Amino acid sequence: MTTPRARARARTMDDILRIGREHLATEGAAALSLRAVARDLGVVSSAVYRYVASRDELLTLLVIDAYDDLGNTVDEALVDVHDPAERFRELGRAVRGWALREPARYALVFGSPVPGYHAPAERTTEPGTRVVTHLVRILADAHAAGALTARDTVAVSDTLAADLRRIRRDLAVDLPDEVLARGVLVWAGLFGTVSFEVFGQYGTDTFADPTAIFEHHLAVLAESAGFIPAQRAAR
Repeated sequence: MTTPRARARARTMDDILRIGREHLATEGAAALSLRAVARDLGVVSSAVYRYVASRDELLTLLVIDAYDDLGNTVDEALVDVHDPAERFRELGRAVRGWALREPARYALVFGSPVPGYHAPAERTTEPGTRVVTHLVRILADAHAAGALTARDTVAVSDTLAADLRRIRRDLAVDLPDEVLARGVLVWAGLFGTVSFEVFGQYGTDTFADPTAIFEHHLAVLAESAGFIPAQRAAR
């Protein structure tokens, strides 16, 4: 049972994160300031330091918060989806939807590094790998079910094979090197196409319907992963 003091501290931390998210959206990560957060919180800056030790600590908390929110969004999107190919598509749509709703938070974790800030791996790696862990497990389920086509036409080098063995061990999955390597390509492709849209890299008039180009890319990425296209599977 939490004490009143603990509940009050939790509420204050929630307020600090909320204001931090607002400042991300209006000022950007590089301009984040604990003094400005304290001002909007209605307290002197020294009071905020009792909760957050530095600007870098606030950035770390916001990074973890963003990764967890994205991870929760993907979790919720996949709750009632069981077919691996559809799970892959819903994962992609969930990532895009969150990124378009939260462009500043997406930029914090997938955009340009904040000058002078280095995220502590021991705190950010686990939340930061939730989505890719989902993706790898989807591929593992599809491979186990025989739902991936064989496309092992590009050899995996010895150096890459060693990296893939480590990834397999860390994620506790059983995937051939070629399938896992394609999974890395698909991971990069998914976030690449989302980033192009979020950061306006296509330009304003190139595509009348951004969803259409994303869905096309998602279908191509599904084929690259080895999923059989729906129209072909239905024959």
